[in-house]
Amino acid sequence: MKVLAILSLLVCSCYATTPTPLVIWHGMGDSCCNPLSMGSIIRLVEGQIPGIYTLSLKIGDTTTQDIMNGFLKPIPEQITMACEQIKADPNLANGFNAMGFSQGGQFLRAVAQQCDGIKMHNLISVGGQHQGVFGFPKCPNDLTFCDTLRDMLNKYAYNPTIQDHLVQAEYWHDPQHEDVYKSSNIFLPDLNNDVTVNEVYKQRLMSLNKFVMVKFTSDTMVQPIASEWFGFYAPGQAETVQSLQESDLYKNDQLGLKAMDQNGQLVFLATDGDHLQFTNEWFITNIIPYLQ
Repeated sequence: MKVLAILSLLVCSCYATTPTPLVIWHGMGDSCCNPLSMGSIIRLVEGQIPGIYTLSLKIGDTTTQDIMNGFLKPIPEQITMACEQIKADPNLANGFNAMGFSQGGQFLRAVAQQCDGIKMHNLISVGGQHQGVFGFPKCPNDLTFCDTLRDMLNKYAYNPTIQDHLVQAEYWHDPQHEDVYKSSNIFLPDLNNDVTVNEVYKQRLMSLNKFVMVKFTSDTMVQPIASEWFGFYAPGQAETVQSLQESDLYKNDQLGLKAMDQNGQLVFLATDGDHLQFTNEWFITNIIPYLQ
């Protein structure tokens, strides 16, 4: 009997200490497997949480395709591919945490809301733009391609061809033309329940344990920075910014964020730095607790 009791305790202890797996989605201009970006994050996480299983999502067959798909593949198609990868991975069958960087933040929120049959525990959005962007000041590494991209967004963001072929147009949010945004943007208005309230989206988002949003207070890439905390420009103009709590999205609770906020499920973190610039020490102190 003593032997059985000891074995039982060992088995229970083993299950209790198995780390929750982690799914990661990189940002624009990056790839799943860059050793200096996502690779560095994975090493940092693994150093703090020994034995953790991580899946860094790759959208495409190669890293080159993964990078280009971050610019050119329609977001709904990317979400479908990510959902299929997650559901096919037996290591994620019992649930996982998710962490998205820059546009990967809103993409993983789309996975949480749109992918059936998965169990996402905590969602960490690091510099994600949950109300979209209105302005495109620069890209990582000053990519020449971004000059063309910026020009197209400023002039033609809601053109059907651009919507179907340019990822950043699909979260381009023009506050001066909210009606056009809601009728012509193929991704973000649907995700945010701006046109009709999809109760499935709402309930799935509310099922998260924690939704953590990281804002970079000196961000020169995201306009407005408030979008990283689900805030945005007040409708009808592009100067005055309102917080999530001041928005109709929150007041009408069309996505469940008000209820989540009141239940302590929303976590707002800020760090003084440019886009995705943080120290290992800050990450360990502020992010690791939500991955354990």
